[in-house]
Amino acid sequence: MTEVPDVLRLAHGALAPTTVDRLLAAHGSPGAVVSAVSAGITSVSERARDAICVEASTRRRQLDELGIAFDAASSDAFPSRLMRCPDGPRWLFRTGSRPARTPAIAIVGTRTCTGYGSELAAAYGAVAAQCGWSVVSGLARGIDRAAHEGALAADGHVTAVLGSGIDVVYPRTNRRLHAAILESGGCVCSEFPPGTRPDAWRFPTRNRIIAGLSDAVLVVEAGERGGALITARIAAEYGVTVFATPGDVDRLVSVGTNALIRDGAFPVFDGDDLATTLGLLEGVVPVSFPGTVEAGTGVRTD
Repeated sequence: MTEVPDVLRLAHGALAPTTVDRLLAAHGSPGAVVSAVSAGITSVSERARDAICVEASTRRRQLDELGIAFDAASSDAFPSRLMRCPDGPRWLFRTGSRPARTPAIAIVGTRTCTGYGSELAAAYGAVAAQCGWSVVSGLARGIDRAAHEGALAADGHVTAVLGSGIDVVYPRTNRRLHAAILESGGCVCSEFPPGTRPDAWRFPTRNRIIAGLSDAVLVVEAGERGGALITARIAAEYGVTVFATPGDVDRLVSVGTNALIRDGAFPVFDGDDLATTLGLLEGVVPVSFPGTVEAGTGVRTD
């Protein structure tokens, strides 16, 4: 595709997706945006401008040296699931490999989970892997980490979607897990270029990618607000089936999951229940939740 070099340059600006949309609406094409930024006739930060002005050939060489693939939405390597998302990403930076024609379930939840929630998430990850499902999550503390580890323990495929550059592991304590995912044949991907810092606003935007890559979303524990609920609501808007684990009504980390179930999410009680549910998923009608959620709300993800 002739537009890919310009898309690659624009992607290195690490801009918010809404900013990219605004620039494309104003100038018409990635090439026109790059030209406008280079000429200084459109407003972006100095850091973004300097990054976008680097030639595409230089960027490709840098990515090759880091072992990072760049998948533009126009390329065959771009995940077909994301094409169904009206506000989906226009590109992904990727290391590792994605499974072909394998169903995927996102297992997400709060960073401040209980020991019980962590055990459940690990069990769910293992069960999903044993059922032949790829497990998608965000490589965060708590539920995300446990789900990744459970799937890896069962020799399953894991996809981690980051709210930073894929070479910037946040939190740092998950570096070994990051390496283990790649060593197992899994995938780490991000909308943002290498070196991008884990700024708070980037995490809610990545949640739409977690939802978009998945055929189902399971929230294990979640408070009243947070990234897991954003992921669940975006998934419902995309027509992706949403599940949640019920919890004690007076426990803060169960407020969100109980609310999801109240609003129409399907309850999942344990690993055996999840295995049965995944086997029957083709007959499940996706739920829809009242209201909408904007991906760029600024709410910090779990």
